[in-house]
Amino acid sequence: METKKNYTLPIIMMILLFGMISFVTNLAAPMGIVLKSQFGVSNAMGVLGNMANFIAYAVMGIPGGILLQRVGYKKTALIAIAIGFVGVLIQYLSGYAGQSSAMIVYLLGAFVAGFSMTLLNTVVNPMLNTLGGGGNKGNQLIQVGGSFNSVMATFTPAFVGILIGEATKAQITDIFPVMYIAMGVFALVFFVLLAVKIPEPQAQWSTEKIGTLMSGALKFRHFVLGAFGIFVYVGVEVGTPTMMNYWLTDLPSVGATIAGTVAGTYWFLMLVGRLFGASIGGKVSSKTMLTVGSLIALVLVLAGIFSPTTTLISLPVFQSSGSSLSFGLAQVPINAIFFVLVGLCTSIMWGSIYNLAVEGLGKYLAVASGIFMTLVCGGGILPWVQALVADASGYLTSYWVMFAGFAYLLFYALIGSKNVNKNIAVD
Repeated sequence: METKKNYTLPIIMMILLFGMISFVTNLAAPMGIVLKSQFGVSNAMGVLGNMANFIAYAVMGIPGGILLQRVGYKKTALIAIAIGFVGVLIQYLSGYAGQSSAMIVYLLGAFVAGFSMTLLNTVVNPMLNTLGGGGNKGNQLIQVGGSFNSVMATFTPAFVGILIGEATKAQITDIFPVMYIAMGVFALVFFVLLAVKIPEPQAQWSTEKIGTLMSGALKFRHFVLGAFGIFVYVGVEVGTPTMMNYWLTDLPSVGATIAGTVAGTYWFLMLVGRLFGASIGGKVSSKTMLTVGSLIALVLVLAGIFSPTTTLISLPVFQSSGSSLSFGLAQVPINAIFFVLVGLCTSIMWGSIYNLAVEGLGKYLAVASGIFMTLVCGGGILPWVQALVADASGYLTSYWVMFAGFAYLLFYALIGSKNVNKNIAVD
């Protein structure tokens, strides 16, 4: 009789990796505040670290799938973790580089770290599902991992804001504690996974050439529009809190610590929204969820753009005064509340867009997932476009970029998601 193996330790490691994906990814946005301070650059230059991180998805999305097919999930995970350690190490070394080269070194590190995030996103879900034995238990572990991912997304901007303190004096060296944590976790998970024997997720790979499969998937209109929807979605998900963080940090009455906490609240509401979405997902269609979420997001963005910045509202936040840190109520412009509430809307969009876009794809599903991962690069490009608008016309004006993104997602939910190519063979 075969003894059932205990995978508690690797399960914990995979959940930690879920958190690290969010930790490293969400570090890039508040780091822009540091870049603006240390190098005196514009908002558009400040978000280059975020852009470098996400552009890696465009470069590594498809190759990551090929690597996975050739070496398996465990080896791909180990490679991803090693790359993640190197990426954070390069960012750390940028703190010791000369002023003329430090920003270039940091951006290189963000780009390398993006390679790691791409690969980890490819493997953590199926690995955790397999370690849980599949079925309801496997799905439950994925939900736990996703929740920890959201917790780290909430924690990261707030923690960075606390470390920065006074934004006008921020330096890369101020963020070293974050990098120590990231490198330590990567090192720990690498050696644990290397030493532990774990089962490989079972994946079915088509014998057809990837080029043939890609061209086949691209014949489906609802998939093409949905793939662009993923590009737009990640862009508005990241851009909404990122530019709000920049805006609040630049307000003398707010500052980096409070701004980081407010941005963290956006990610916390995404966690709340995901839990709510999971609870109603079996009763409400993806089309309805995406329609309602996009429509409410449009209303909230408009309210944020047009509300008077002189109207203030109190929020529970971390506050820094010199070397002391406290937690209490602080007043921020009401516009920020509307942008924070958008997190409830974006929380349910990824799953809805994915489900609508892959409906009826059959054998093209695997390659479609690779295309989706490539288009996650929208999380770097759209916020950069928004930052360009912010530099030219102001922070609140830049939210018209977010408005256009949510308008497209509403269009996709109502019209673009319909499968009009049902005559294409998918067996």
